[in-house]
Amino acid sequence: MSDDDYVYDEDTGEWVSAAELFAKRELAGQVEVRDAVGNLLADGDQVTLIKDLDVKGAGQTLKRGTLIKSIRLTGDPQEIDCRYEGIKGLVLRAEFVRKR
Repeated sequence: MSDDDYVYDEDTGEWVSAAELFAKRELAGQVEVRDAVGNLLADGDQVTLIKDLDVKGAGQTLKRGTLIKSIRLTGDPQEIDCRYEGIKGLVLRAEFVRKR
């Protein structure tokens, strides 16, 4: 399809350009993950913990102010996947972190 093609958007009931509809559908597939203060998070960001967290199964506590490097988004708007020394498969809730 070229940019001059128009297609019917069933959601809005209007005719829109094909490029505009394609861009709209691409954005709909992405999940916005926001930290505790509302900053938008992305893959590779660094975050800081805002609360002491007990890690289930690891027998240790991550203290407030701990820096977590290179996070990955999971597709869930409230969870981020990250690495921390000594803990495999660490998943944190976005409400307990702040973007650095």
